[in-house]
Order: sequence, then structure tokens, then C-alpha cells
Amino acid sequence: MTVSRRLEVLSLGALELVEHYRAGELSPLEVLDASLAQIDEHDPVINAFCLVDPERARAEARESERRWRDRSPAGALDGVPVAIKDVFLTAGWPTVRGSRAIDPAGPWEDDAPVVAALRRHGAVLPGKTTTPEFGWKAVTDSPLTGVTSNPWDPTRTPGGSSGGSAAALAAGMVPLALGTDGGGSIRIPCSFCGLPGIKATYGRVPAWPASPFGVLSHAGPMARTVADLAALLAVLAEPDPRDWSALEPPAHDLADVSAHDINDLRVAFSPNLGYATVDPEVAALVAAAANVFERLGAHVDHVDPGFEDPRRCYDVLWSTGAAKLVSSLGDPPPDDLLDPGALDIVRSARKLTALEYVEALRVRDALGIRMSLFHQEWDLLLTPTVAIPAFETGVNVPAGSADPGWPSWTPFSYPFNITQQPAGSVPCGFTAAGLPVGLQIVGPRYRDALVLAAMAAYESAAPQRTIAVGP
Repeated sequence: MTVSRRLEVLSLGALELVEHYRAGELSPLEVLDASLAQIDEHDPVINAFCLVDPERARAEARESERRWRDRSPAGALDGVPVAIKDVFLTAGWPTVRGSRAIDPAGPWEDDAPVVAALRRHGAVLPGKTTTPEFGWKAVTDSPLTGVTSNPWDPTRTPGGSSGGSAAALAAGMVPLALGTDGGGSIRIPCSFCGLPGIKATYGRVPAWPASPFGVLSHAGPMARTVADLAALLAVLAEPDPRDWSALEPPAHDLADVSAHDINDLRVAFSPNLGYATVDPEVAALVAAAANVFERLGAHVDHVDPGFEDPRRCYDVLWSTGAAKLVSSLGDPPPDDLLDPGALDIVRSARKLTALEYVEALRVRDALGIRMSLFHQEWDLLLTPTVAIPAFETGVNVPAGSADPGWPSWTPFSYPFNITQQPAGSVPCGFTAAGLPVGLQIVGPRYRDALVLAAMAAYESAAPQRTIAVGP
């Protein structure tokens, strides 16, 4: 396959691939070979994958070819390559979660619900993507797998913790990928890498085993178009009995992004949530994106939701989850094997009292009520996804930052993990340095389809390039 043909194939979205398979114009094996060639060429620099299994993936692609020849596709994504973040159990592959403390020998016999759903729908799985250790931070590097880079500028971070999945998408390696989001870990790398991604309402996507980070943590889809994102979410949201807290299937087809018209929607635009400092280029691009919603017929007003920065609440809930995770690794925990930054937040959690944890739960409940009441008046809330563009690799915060904690530069994402609301990021332009910027769209709980429809409407009105490599 020539390079030009490879790039032509890789430019197709997941739904476009399915249509080409149906028409007999492409084969899943041809698409997988293009994907593997792209990984071979670009991953030595990007480091998006921590595991690639060409033999197994080709066997899956050949089975998909057979099904398409027989006109009996397994499901909505038959033959489509999907990258798996290395926090999801995947039968036959180790799930080491970026950690030297996990024995890769296994046995690895189970699929997480999201992986099981992909298999039911015939997806082809080329490999697993990089993550910081246990997904603890919003950039992607670990002592085990090294540093992952941003395809738009390899000296910059792709964000995290789903940075490997975002980098694989933006480098054209795959059309779809899985991520998790416990404080922005889907939305942050989607913003930094110029992609659409969504953290759906908590419980919309079944998860098992349960995350030690509790209800902060969401599994979800990442893609290069909103239509593909919605199609993947519809697959991932299928019920799985192993998650007793999962929601009922949605009333509307999540894959149908035209299910809601955004005309006459009441949209609140908050440039800084009342407390955040935002890079001027990011602020200007997001303000221009909010104006697009007015042109689309929505009623947009500058309104803050009216809550104070819930950083302390988030830090308590996040760090205690990390401490719980580390304690499960053994007694005593293998502190000498862990990322020093992860170990720092674990140590801070060990100093907390039960009363401090209960106070964090009180703040969480109050914030959830505040946003529930807010959405009685406002259908959607628009904010920047991240306060800054992507910064240099290999560090947790930008140079010169007075706050060493990664939440300091992403004040727009973690509040909506606390409240469990659907929140998506959609690309809204580039800085003068050519770095992508994301617009965050937040909706009421359970209104995932509305958030997707708004993302799709904006994408249609202001399309952006989402693959960094090639012409």
C-alpha cells in the first residue's frame, strides 16, 4: 500500500469505513494494515501504544472480512480498528495500567464491559494505549512506558490520562479509541489533541471492576468526528450485569446526533466559571465558538453557575481513591515501584481524617444540587475545556507554575466529575503556534444525547482538522 493510499484510508471515519465495507469497496484487513503501518511509522516518536498485537488483530480482521462477505456483520463497528486504553481488562493481554507494580504475567482472562461490547460488535483491536500510572494525572508519562507526545507538536504533551488514545487518534493510527475520565482524562487530551470526546453521565457506560476513584471515574469514547463518537458511545452503553450501578439503556438512540435540535436552546456561556484564569488565545477561541451557537439559533448569555472552585473537595476524593488503589497492591504497598508524583498524593491522603472526607462528600452533594438547579434554567453550559494549550512533555504542570498539582491548570473539567454530569469537548480552533483548543459543553445529568447533538451542531458549523500527520 502506498503512503498516499494509506493516508486516504486512514482519513475515513468509523462510520465511513462501515459503509465502504458494506459496499465491498474496502476490506477490514486493508484498513488494519494501514493502521499498523501508521503505528510503525509514527509511534516511535509519539509513543501512543504500549502493546501492539498484529497477529491477533489480523485474525480479527479476517473474521470481519468473512462476515462482510456473508453479509452478516456482527454489529455497528464490525471491522473498525479501536485502540484500548491500558486500564481496561482485555482477555489475552496484560493490563498493567502504566505501573511497574503490576505483574504482566497475569493470567488475563476477562474483558471489561467496554471491551466485551466492542467484541460483540466485531471491532478489530490492534493494541493498548499508554497511560500515566493508574491514570493518576492529566499528562501521559510513566516510569514503565516513558513519555507520550502530542502529534501536533511532539515537544508538547497530549494531556492525560487518556493521552495515548488521543495521540493515536490524532496521528491517524485508529479512528476510535477508549478512554477514562476521573477529572478530565478524556476531555483534556481531546482538547490538547484537537478531538471530540465525551464523559457521559456517570453509569451510562458500564464499568467493571469498580474504580477505586468511585463515582469520579467514567469510561467513555474518543473519536475524530462527533458522529463516530456517538456511535461508539451507543455501543459502550449497552448493559453489562457486572456493573450494578449502571443506568438503564437511554430512551433515545445515542448514535443519532440529530435527535435534538439546538435551535432555541438556553445556553449559558461561562468564560472562567467565576474563578479560573484562562490563556488569552484559549479565551478568544472559546468566545468565538460560543458566538457560533447564537448563529445556530440558541439563546446564549454570559452566566456563571455560581459555585466556588471545588478543588479541595476534588483533591480529597481523588487522593483517597489513589490511596485505596495503592493499598490493594500489597501490604506493605510497593512504594518503591510507584511514580513519585502518585506516591505524593497517596501520602497526602493517608493524613486525612474521616471528618475531612465526609466534608468533601458534603461539598460534592451541594455542588450536584447547585448544578441540578442551574439546569432548570439553562439547557447547556459552555466553557473552555482546558485553561491553557498543551505545554511541554515530561512535566506535570507548565514551567513557572506556582501550584505543583495537575488540577491547577484544568479547572473546568473536574467539577463535572464531582457532579457526574455529561460533559464533552469539541475542537474549536488552533493557537498561533498550531496547538488545538477545545470547547467544553456540559449538560444536565442523563442528557447525553443533548450534549452530543450540540457537539455535532457546532462541528458542522465550524469543522476542524483532527489528524495532525499527512497532507
